[in-house]
Amino acid sequence: MTRAILATSLLLMTCLAAAAQQSTPDWQTRLGQMMPLLGHRNWIMIVDSAYPLQSSAGVETLETNADQMEVIRKVLGVIDSSIHVRPIVYMDAELPFVPEKDAPGVTKYRDEIKTALAGRQITALPHEQIIAKVDEVGKTFHIVILKTTMTVPYSSVFLQLNCKYWSDDAEAQLRKAMSAGAK
Repeated sequence: MTRAILATSLLLMTCLAAAAQQSTPDWQTRLGQMMPLLGHRNWIMIVDSAYPLQSSAGVETLETNADQMEVIRKVLGVIDSSIHVRPIVYMDAELPFVPEKDAPGVTKYRDEIKTALAGRQITALPHEQIIAKVDEVGKTFHIVILKTTMTVPYSSVFLQLNCKYWSDDAEAQLRKAMSAGAK
């Protein structure tokens, strides 16, 4: 009888552990599964720990339990190695004005993010404008939010995905040709 109870308990604990792992998939694995599905107009956001859980149907939030710089580097690596998307980088315009005395670590973060995003064009907008863009996009397109352990305000990195194999210049030329041809 004792063996049966012990075996049943062991089996139950194993099943519960497996269920817990399935209900909280590793964020890197989940991102890898989603990347082939994400495309032009989708967003990936790497956010600080106080970023709110959004309720829109098109928004998926994943807790990374990881350092923000680590998440940023890994996400950019995944995007850069994709064949179909490239990032348009947005950051909060407030970040350069956050004082170290009010947000310890902000100076170090600004230095690290400058290095991590070197060579990339960054569009700085007020936080509320970026959130308004994301809210609008989330009505139609999927957004992936990766929450990190970051505790510095206005440190989120917002990546709007764009087509890698079709440039903005090519799109502008196409529209110009279509406009000229329609006349």
